[in-house]
Amino acid sequence: MRIHCKVVVIAVCFGVFLLFYFWGGNVADGPLLKEVAVEGSRNSSPSSVKRDRDVASKLARKSPTVPGVRADDLRKRRNNGKVTKRVGNVNAKSKTGRAVGRRTRVEEFMHLAMVTCGNRLEETLTLVKSAVLFSLKKIKVHIFAEDILIPQFKEKFSQWPGFVTAKLKYNLYPITFSVGNADEWKKLFKPCAAQRLFLPVILKDVDSLLYVDTDVLFLRPMDDIWRMLKSFNSTQLAAMAPEHEIPKIGWYSRFARHPFYGISGVNSGVMLMNLTRIRSTLFKNSMIAGGLSWEDLLHPLYQKYKNHITWGDQDLLNIIFHYNPECLFIFPCQWNYRPDHCMYGSNCKGAEEDGVSILHGNRGVYHDEKQPAFKVVYDGIRDAKFLDTVNTLCGRIPQVFLKQIEKTMRKAFEENVIRHIKPHN
Repeated sequence: MRIHCKVVVIAVCFGVFLLFYFWGGNVADGPLLKEVAVEGSRNSSPSSVKRDRDVASKLARKSPTVPGVRADDLRKRRNNGKVTKRVGNVNAKSKTGRAVGRRTRVEEFMHLAMVTCGNRLEETLTLVKSAVLFSLKKIKVHIFAEDILIPQFKEKFSQWPGFVTAKLKYNLYPITFSVGNADEWKKLFKPCAAQRLFLPVILKDVDSLLYVDTDVLFLRPMDDIWRMLKSFNSTQLAAMAPEHEIPKIGWYSRFARHPFYGISGVNSGVMLMNLTRIRSTLFKNSMIAGGLSWEDLLHPLYQKYKNHITWGDQDLLNIIFHYNPECLFIFPCQWNYRPDHCMYGSNCKGAEEDGVSILHGNRGVYHDEKQPAFKVVYDGIRDAKFLDTVNTLCGRIPQVFLKQIEKTMRKAFEENVIRHIKPHN
C-alpha cells in the first residue's frame, strides 16, 4: 500500500510540476522567444543575439575565470601582468601589458543528435523536451530528418515557450550518406537509422556528442551522462550499454551470425561519441591487415556482412567494436533501460538501486499497451496511471521508473522555484 501511495504522490507532483514549469513559464524568465535559435540561420533575431551577449557578459563578470586555470593562479598572473591571450579569456593583454579588449567566455553546449524519419516527429519533440526540461547546461540539438519533416520541426519549435528555447539551439540536416548506395543505407533497418554511422563524417566541427534513438526519454539531466566523456581512457572513443545483462537470454549470444562485442553485444540506442577521436583512429577489421578510417570502413563492412545482420547499423557497430574492444566504454544498463530489462523479469540491478536514468522505449511500447509502464512515462506521468500498470510485467517494479524522477524533480524545484522566491517585506 505504501508503494502505491508513493507512486500516486510522485506521479501527481510530477504532473503538476511539468504543467507549471514546462508550459507555464517562470516568473524569473524574460519575454518569450519567437523561435528556437538555429545556428547559422538567416532568421536569427538581433534582439535574441543581443540578449545572449548581455547574459554572457553578466556571467563573465560574475565568474571571471579561465578554463583549466585556478582562480588563485589567475589572480597572481594578473598581478604580475602575465595573463596571455587565450581563446575564451576574459582579458587579453598585448606585449606592452595593456588590455586590448574584453572577451566573454565561449558558451559551452552539450551536443545531442538524433535521426527522424516517417512518423517520428512527435516522438522526437517529446525526447527533446525531456532533455531540455532536466538539463543544467545548454543543449545544441542536431536533428537529421526527411525533407518533409524539416519545416514541421521549425513550426513546432517556434511554438515553444521562451524559457525552454533559452536553453536550446537546434540544427536541422537532410538525410545524407557519404559512401555507398543511399537508398540501400536508408532501408538498412528502420528508416534512416543508418544515418548515425555517418555522424563523425558529417559533423566535422563537433568534438563530442550523445546520439539517441527518437524513442528515448531523459529522466535525469543529460549533464550526468555527458560527464562520462571525462571517464574515457586514452583509447576509448565511444560508450554504450550492454544489449543484455544475462547472456543466456540475450539476442546476440543466442542468434547472431556475425562477430559482436563482448559476451552479449551492445545496444546503440544511446551512444556517447568522441567524434574527434573517431575521425583520427584507424580501426582493426577482418578485411585488410592494416587499419581503416571510420569513413573508409563503413561501406566494405556492410558489403561483407549485409546478408548476416539483423539489426542493421547496430550490428555493424557491434562488429567494429568486436575487433576494437579497447575503443569502447561500457556504461550501466540504467542509462539505456529498455523493456528487455523487465519483461523477462527484472535484470537491471542498477535501475533497481538508483532508478532509470534514460528510458528507451523500443519495440514501440510508447504507442501500444504492451508495456503500460513505459507508455505512462512517455505520456508525462501527469496522473496516477502507474497504479494501472502494477500487474504488468514491467509495472511490477515501478520504483525503477520513479527514483531518478523523484531526485531530479526535487533538484529542479530547488533550482528553478525556491531560489527565485523572494521574501515579502
